[in-house]
Amino acid sequence: MRDPLAPETEPLAPETEPLAPEPEPLAHGLKQRHLTMLGLGGVIGAGLFVGSGAGIAVAGPGIVVSYLLAGALATLVMRMLGEMSAAMPASGAFSVHAERALGRWAGFSVGWLYWFLLVVVLAVEATGAAKIAHGWVPDVPQWGWVLVFMIVFTLANLAAVKNFGEFEFWFATLKVGAIVLFLILGLLAIVGWLPDTDPVGLTNLTGQGGFLPNGWSGVVSGVLAVIFAFGGLEVVTIAAAESDDPARNVARAVRSAVWRILLFYVGSMLVIVTLLPWTSMKPGESPYVAVLDAIGVPAAGQIMNVVVFVALLSALNANLYGSSRMVFSLAERGEAPKGLLKVSGDGTKSGGVPRRAVLASVAFGFVSVLLNLKWPDSVFLYMLNAVGAVLLFVWALIAVSQLRLRRRIEQEAPETLTLRMWGFPWLTWVALAAMGAVLVLMLFDEGARPQVLWSAGATGAVLVVAWVRELRTGRT
Repeated sequence: MRDPLAPETEPLAPETEPLAPEPEPLAHGLKQRHLTMLGLGGVIGAGLFVGSGAGIAVAGPGIVVSYLLAGALATLVMRMLGEMSAAMPASGAFSVHAERALGRWAGFSVGWLYWFLLVVVLAVEATGAAKIAHGWVPDVPQWGWVLVFMIVFTLANLAAVKNFGEFEFWFATLKVGAIVLFLILGLLAIVGWLPDTDPVGLTNLTGQGGFLPNGWSGVVSGVLAVIFAFGGLEVVTIAAAESDDPARNVARAVRSAVWRILLFYVGSMLVIVTLLPWTSMKPGESPYVAVLDAIGVPAAGQIMNVVVFVALLSALNANLYGSSRMVFSLAERGEAPKGLLKVSGDGTKSGGVPRRAVLASVAFGFVSVLLNLKWPDSVFLYMLNAVGAVLLFVWALIAVSQLRLRRRIEQEAPETLTLRMWGFPWLTWVALAAMGAVLVLMLFDEGARPQVLWSAGATGAVLVVAWVRELRTGRT
């Protein structure tokens, strides 16, 4: 029976034809707790713990508004993606959705762009974790630590998928626990309930130029500085295909993750700008360390180093997993070499791992790491710029896919809509407009402009390849 949501040039199948996603040959070794913590921990990374300082430096206390706006956009995207993934679970997630909604060119393009994004960012995470580890153990060179991390997580991803789930569960638990403890200590310090502290009041929120010291332009600059910290939410929908009940599990993971992430991000920023003058923040330095130092937590810098180290390794592990499943899904649909379809075992929880897809992804990851170590300011910088705005392109295709698929699912399989996008279709259009606005603002920002231009070039190149493939096969 033909899939009623498959791209086609002939009229749609009758509405009575059931919507039945093809069974995945991968293992179903992930549990609900794995997906829930993956959804929570996927976006809690070094971008929050360290990168947020750059946002505070340009927006002041208004960074709270910046995070609210950026978080609202990420939440809308996650809801759209959750709706489609609950109705049609697949290891390729939004790549599969884009293909069904718009055609093979869309699935090919978004899948390869996202794979490229993950394997390039993987190099940044491996290098960052290696720098921290080298500081602790200087006798081991930085490249040696990179090698250790890559080998460890390659082996973890080559084993049963439940190993990946356990790694990410405990990594995410540590990160979430660190933020919860930070929020508790921060609130106690704000009200003056910690030793040697007095209530701080609103001085830091209203002083030094007020709540919006740089006006709304500062808030906008803050959005540009923090929007990409929300990348990583997508992996939970990829992982859902390897759980026992993908539709139910992804819906629950999305519902529980989005509001908690907003709480962690926005709550952390509110604590920081309430306790400390925003003018004391410096880009590249962790505002979390500054707060812990201010309230008298001993060895605050080293504590945060451990948290950032774990966050980087967690992101490395998740990106290796996500990239391998994406390229495996592309191979399933004939958009990547068929040799990548080989899976271990028989699809049980102890097998069903796409080992060749893992090795292909980690191989390019190793290349990216070597480029980052040898030419960080030239070759690798160009690669990094080439993926700098790709996340927004991916999000935009998710939104367009949801606009197309929602109506078709309502007609052909409404019972699968266990998770629905709010305010459809208006909020989807609002999200698309917001993404377009962010891209335009990045073009006018001197620091962000190269990312948009290089990313547009990379996207254009992939689209040309997709177009040529369509011409060669004679299909649309």
